[in-house]
Amino acid sequence: MNAQSGPSVPFRRIGRSILAVLAGIVVGIVLSVGTDLSLHAVGFAPSLKDRWPNQLLVLATAYRSIYGIFASYVIAHLAPNRPMAHSLVAGALGLVVSSLGAAAAWSTTVGQHWYPVALALTALPTAWLGAKLRLMQLQAQTRAA
Repeated sequence: MNAQSGPSVPFRRIGRSILAVLAGIVVGIVLSVGTDLSLHAVGFAPSLKDRWPNQLLVLATAYRSIYGIFASYVIAHLAPNRPMAHSLVAGALGLVVSSLGAAAAWSTTVGQHWYPVALALTALPTAWLGAKLRLMQLQAQTRAA
């Protein structure tokens, strides 16, 4: 029996896959919440409990999209195999969570329904783009070698 065979290898890959997805999600959340809190700390945005004006929500959508691309790149980088699939799993999770947030906010807020809908609509494209950037990097490294 060689060192690669046995039941522990698939289990390790599954563990690495789960950790890759979780690490990327944590990166996205920390960057997003950190930026929100920083904008509030410098007086540029109201507290997280207060209603944000539309222009700040546009800004939040933009930086969350950038962070989503970066988080998906991290996932693809850490994935033991199939980096695009790993990033798209995280994107699908983001789509579900954002959709649930949109549904919850729909009945409790007046206006600004576009923001949680925009987060849901950008979840999969940003996940795809982050993984695509990693795949392009891997292809360039392969050609250079």
